Amino acid sequence: MDLTTAITERRSVKHFDPSHRMTEAEVATLYEQALLSPTSYNIQHWRFLRITDENQRQAVRAAAWDQAQVSEASELVLICGDTNAWQKSPERYWQDAPEDVQAMLVPMLQDFYNGREWIQRDEAIRSGAMAAQTLMLSAKAMGYDSCPMIGFDQEQMAKIVNLPEDHIFVMMVAIGKAAKPANGRGGQLPLSEVVLQNSF
Repeated sequence: MDLTTAITERRSVKHFDPSHRMTEAEVATLYEQALLSPTSYNIQHWRFLRITDENQRQAVRAAAWDQAQVSEASELVLICGDTNAWQKSPERYWQDAPEDVQAMLVPMLQDFYNGREWIQRDEAIRSGAMAAQTLMLSAKAMGYDSCPMIGFDQEQMAKIVNLPEDHIFVMMVAIGKAAKPANGRGGQLPLSEVVLQNSF
């Protein structure tokens, strides 16, 4: 499937075939491609928490207000962001770059993030959201459907998965074989309203 088709046909599916299981090779491909998503200073804030245990799935479904796609999907992942990734051995983000590039970028990223909690949080969310879109488009290209989700009790979910204090939830994504097609699009705003030039 070409990229334009994947973008056009990607929809939020709410019901998946619970008997279908993705292969380990397919799952590996999804995450390998997600790792190619862009991040600020190459920090790679994302953490992909796969929910594979059936009992854990049921607990997560309860925290997600009993939405069926949580337990029906082949793959369920909580995309989290490490807000302190910027200060956790930052030299590793540029370990393959030339030494002069490392010497410039590592102090630069520390200066950019240090003391700016809103940037730490915002960049973790931006990075995780871009990775989520990569996951969903990759899944669509492989013949699967997906559903991005923010509909869950964050405090309850944090307890279920033992979320570290310096991590945040970006979203949850369910991936699998659609059992029912997505609903029709609710309505797209016209380009003239959302695409502006030079200023508002």
